[in-house]
Amino acid sequence: MTEKATMRGMVLTGHGGLDKLEWRDDLPVPEQGAGEVLIKVGAAAVNNTDINTRTGWYSKAVRGDTASGATQGYDDSQSGAEGSWSGEPLAFPLIQGADCCGQIVAVGAGVEAGRIGERVLVRTMQSRTKSDGSVVTFTFGSECNGGFAEYAVAASRDALKVSSDLTDIELAVFPCAFSTAEAMIQRCGLGSENVLITGASGGVGSAAIQLAKRRGAHVTAVTASTKAEALRQLGADETLDRDTIIPATAFDVILDVVGGPQFPGLIDGLRDRGRYVTSGAIAGPIVELDLRTLYLRDLTLLGSTYQPESVFEDLVGYIEAGDLKPVVAATYPLSDLRSAQDAFVRKSHIGKIGIRVSD
Repeated sequence: MTEKATMRGMVLTGHGGLDKLEWRDDLPVPEQGAGEVLIKVGAAAVNNTDINTRTGWYSKAVRGDTASGATQGYDDSQSGAEGSWSGEPLAFPLIQGADCCGQIVAVGAGVEAGRIGERVLVRTMQSRTKSDGSVVTFTFGSECNGGFAEYAVAASRDALKVSSDLTDIELAVFPCAFSTAEAMIQRCGLGSENVLITGASGGVGSAAIQLAKRRGAHVTAVTASTKAEALRQLGADETLDRDTIIPATAFDVILDVVGGPQFPGLIDGLRDRGRYVTSGAIAGPIVELDLRTLYLRDLTLLGSTYQPESVFEDLVGYIEAGDLKPVVAATYPLSDLRSAQDAFVRKSHIGKIGIRVSD
């Protein structure tokens, strides 16, 4: 249990550029409520969703790629109150950080005291059932404060105990990217099939390579030629350069986080009755689709955001079994988050950029 009244952390003061990230050493330590736990954060990581939320890219007025506003943000005509992925206005200042690895130091009413001291990973995509029976899904560090501070609060059910010899930084690269990739894979029911993975050197893409291989898939990774060998070392059976035309009718499944101008070529790359799954659009959200291709070839197009709780539980099980390799490209202290995000945007890395929160 902490007796500190204040903590250090990085806060987002509004939608915009890197200047909207503000380092603070006087943030109040959050208080855990009933059914919640207080976590001393050891490490976090950088994700597209952190940057996209900062810039307001989720606003429907933004029609371009994610990189164009990642450093300076978008102009006022593009990003607005609806610039969160849920479409609801965010409350600023906001502590972002979709990834969180740490230790439980206090528990709220209704939570067993024996949980104190547990090392945990926090579920990134969290869902709640409303009084009318509908389910609302939100991102840790977007619709609530996240892991970019010394302490964080989470529902006890969303803080999963993890037993592993990996470091906090290594564990922190798993929650957002790997749960996104696993949810996509489970959504389409990937088996021992031919799968194409776009954006394969990024966090979700490199996670998808490992998770698809777990299921016996033959993996083709789309990447820059300079990163191809590293992805083969990670498990990809084949690689395609990003500028190469996708082979026609070659894949049972396509896992896509890129979108943009290459979308029609991806659809052409599916076999009849193939499945396309998307959980991102870093090259742009507005795409062209010929509906005749969709229905005449019996294709299935799937979006993937909501995650059954079993997805994250499965992921923790894979980690504990040693089935997954954390890919940490670089590590930055939380106080230097602006530099970490700037490096992330340049896309010269493979895997994830870790953030050291506590020493």
